[in-house]
Amino acid sequence: MTVLLSHRPVCRRVVRLPRFFAVVALAVCGAAPAWAQQWPARSVRIMHGFATGSAIDVMSRPLAAKLSEQLGQQFLVDARPGATGVIANELVAKASPDGYTVLAAPGSSLTSTPHIRKVPFDPLKDYAPVGLTTTFSFVMVAHPAVPAKTAGDLVALGRKRTDLSFGSTGVGSAFHLAGELFSQMAGMPLLHVPYRGGGTGAITDLIAGRVDLMFESPAVVTPYVRDGKLKAVGVTGTTRNPLLPDVPTIGESGLKGYALTGWHGMLLPAATPRPIVERLNSALNQALQSPDVKSLWAKMGMETPSTTPEQFAALVRSEFERYGKLVASLGLKAN
Repeated sequence: MTVLLSHRPVCRRVVRLPRFFAVVALAVCGAAPAWAQQWPARSVRIMHGFATGSAIDVMSRPLAAKLSEQLGQQFLVDARPGATGVIANELVAKASPDGYTVLAAPGSSLTSTPHIRKVPFDPLKDYAPVGLTTTFSFVMVAHPAVPAKTAGDLVALGRKRTDLSFGSTGVGSAFHLAGELFSQMAGMPLLHVPYRGGGTGAITDLIAGRVDLMFESPAVVTPYVRDGKLKAVGVTGTTRNPLLPDVPTIGESGLKGYALTGWHGMLLPAATPRPIVERLNSALNQALQSPDVKSLWAKMGMETPSTTPEQFAALVRSEFERYGKLVASLGLKAN
């Protein structure tokens, strides 16, 4: 048997093989694309690492329903809360790359958390990015008893008081970094109180007055703001949120240059066949551009992007680098 090694695909390296082995080789080379094109042949799990009612959970369920309709198999949301999404991220990274385990993740769990704590996965190597599912600014909310209507008021208050606290979905989350960046730029102390399993525990304590502030997605906190249970004092993006048009951005109300935004996306385990990645990307973009999903996202103050796997992969890499620099500038240490 003679084999020629080159940089060409494995299926083209065979020069001379006994007839039996040649037939087997050709069958194997052709099997993967055919199998991938039949995907999905059974139900698919969309896994995320946060509690029921968290932003990623709220966004995942209508997308699961849409994907089920479009691809003819059931897409089931599987919440595995804990460790700022690390538990679910690891499970998907180590799952079989057959397209039946999908990760729905907020960008921070892949791009900022690994800079602050050791994680059992490589965000740049262990996944096949599929596409963005949303982009959004955060909202800074306060307990109604906090005597501040805007971020500027809060800065003035924080320079007089040293006991203000803010809750977050966990150490290394984008919401945590939003608070740390605010504290640094405002020159005021803020006690960070991380919560496990997503933001629901933090919101409960914020409503009860056990913490003073929180940074969260508009999809999660806007209903509480409308009910008067929480008070919106600032938006972290460069433009106001259409759901809260009277709430100024943090930058325009006192902290010029402050800006931080978030995103959610879907990923598959690395080595997932390219046809599966492309088919899921196509179905995802179709779901996002459907009138009912666009309307639902707009009601939650979120955008409906449309990206290729390559565009999403480039975003993950650039965000990973950006958050690495931010974590270093804030002086946060990895645990």
